[in-house]
Amino acid sequence: MSVRNRIEIVHGVNLDQLGRRDPQIYGGLTFDALEYRITAWAAELGLTARFFQTNHEGALVEHLHTLEGLADGILINPGAWTHYAWAIREALEIAALPAVEVHLSNPSDREEWRHLSVIEELCLATVSGQGPDGYREALVRIKQALDG
Repeated sequence: MSVRNRIEIVHGVNLDQLGRRDPQIYGGLTFDALEYRITAWAAELGLTARFFQTNHEGALVEHLHTLEGLADGILINPGAWTHYAWAIREALEIAALPAVEVHLSNPSDREEWRHLSVIEELCLATVSGQGPDGYREALVRIKQALDG
């Protein structure tokens, strides 16, 4: 039996601006510090994390298209694209990998337009409103699915 432990961490629009964005909503952690924490948490769980971030919707779509054979699962935070980027939803569906949606804030506690997630039904779980620690929870969820 092969080990399934390769997790693609996909960050969408404006996530690279963590540390500059409203700390009341997103916390004060920088994007690099977040990736460092995720890498450590993944290692503790026996997972290997690889990262991708873009502010270009088409680049995210094309990246999801490349994951076949390279990843066993996906943690995805599309940022604002969560709420309207149907092309990202279709690309996630094409990727056909177990996925967990993760958000630093809780979109359902924010503006009305943030309440819809176009990817939610493709994901085995959504983790939101836990700040950076939500990524650890998301890693646990994806590991459970992979260990199945």
